[in-house]
Amino acid sequence: MDELVLARSLFGTTMAFHIIFATLGVGIPLMILVAEIMFQRTNDLDYSVMAKRWTKAFAVLLGVGIPTGTIAGVQLSLLWPGFMEVIGRVMALPFQIEIYAFFIEALFMSIYVYAANRIKPWMRIVSLVLVAIGGLASAVLITNVHAFEGTPAGFDIVDGNITNVDPWKAFFNPSFFVTAGHVALSAYVAGSFTIASVAAFKMLRLPFESRVYKFHAKALMICLLTGGVFAFFTAINGHESAQKLQEYQPEKLAAAEGLFETQTHAPLSIGGFTDREEQEVKWGIEIPWALSFLAGNSFDTEVIGLNDFPEEYWPPLFVHTLFNAMVGIGSLLIVLALVAYVWKKLLKKDRFPKWLMWLFVAAGPLSILSIEFGWIFACTGRQPWTIYRILSTEDSVTSTGNIATLFVLFVTVYAVLAVAVVLVLLYYFKRNPPQKDIDKAESTEIPLNV
Repeated sequence: MDELVLARSLFGTTMAFHIIFATLGVGIPLMILVAEIMFQRTNDLDYSVMAKRWTKAFAVLLGVGIPTGTIAGVQLSLLWPGFMEVIGRVMALPFQIEIYAFFIEALFMSIYVYAANRIKPWMRIVSLVLVAIGGLASAVLITNVHAFEGTPAGFDIVDGNITNVDPWKAFFNPSFFVTAGHVALSAYVAGSFTIASVAAFKMLRLPFESRVYKFHAKALMICLLTGGVFAFFTAINGHESAQKLQEYQPEKLAAAEGLFETQTHAPLSIGGFTDREEQEVKWGIEIPWALSFLAGNSFDTEVIGLNDFPEEYWPPLFVHTLFNAMVGIGSLLIVLALVAYVWKKLLKKDRFPKWLMWLFVAAGPLSILSIEFGWIFACTGRQPWTIYRILSTEDSVTSTGNIATLFVLFVTVYAVLAVAVVLVLLYYFKRNPPQKDIDKAESTEIPLNV
């Protein structure tokens, strides 16, 4: 296996592992904030218990997210020196500002954890808002480097030299706002549905009339409704993302839909797989004219096909499957949230059927899978470029060797960390069941100390 494949595999594995914790590190603080707001509005201690318990889980996940993020940063320098040379001169701002974002997140989370009972209710809300902003800012700033890779701006290359550097123009590159919005919305979806899946699983194992069942039922509903709203807005943002691809990375859009010939009234292919030899999507369902509308809000929009580009510029054609999986899961989550709302709020049913509860349980892992599919699609769909049409991935990679050894070592570390996270969470929440925290909250009638 050559060094390029090994380097991509190692960094891809690192990011696939880290992105779970990074995503939940953005999504869970929002749900903690929602629970705290619900407590302040209703004075229902269950919401205070939720906020404190979710904070404990967040702290454990953050403890893994920080070192894995650091590893990713180190690997960027070690594995991709050609890329980092450009980033260091043009796009260093996000890395510099991210330090302050993390500082805000850590500072105000400490205030919420250790001083919740000593500050006024509105100050707890402010603390959590700043935690959520800090976590979101960290994710957006780092992801902005990825946005820059797809739509580079703020510099020129003259005779192989980087000139006319404008860091702020690079920072606010053409896809910055769309990418930032997608990162935020999808992280909120994953965070809320992950908590919902835990609540649904617990409900399946508890008597319907029990106190803890009702506690989890409240958690399930606020997570499903919050996640459903953000899933809907993620779909809207996805429409805008497709239009950015049409404008700046047309071969990526063509590969996502298996479109080989340039045409107006282009069909949208759902499902199936792309056949390079036959130049078609097999076993897919075509929606006539829909791709043209998606790309430009008009059925007359001309969508450029893959055959208009040199074949060496084509992204891997399996990105069609990744794109469909991401969109399919997102659509399912919207439907689940809508069904939950209709069942509970409109039909006034006391409990969900068992089959639906198992779908809620599956929603959390599926939301994480959707994040993984989306990230792989975004990065793989840009190939063969590290910086689109400027720096190829082949020219970015290190030539030092020994990557295979590093790959084995890091995969071992990630496996150990994954097992450790699961064991720590299971141990803590087994030792501290919801009933224990509920009893403590009801006996003190004030929010719990962490």
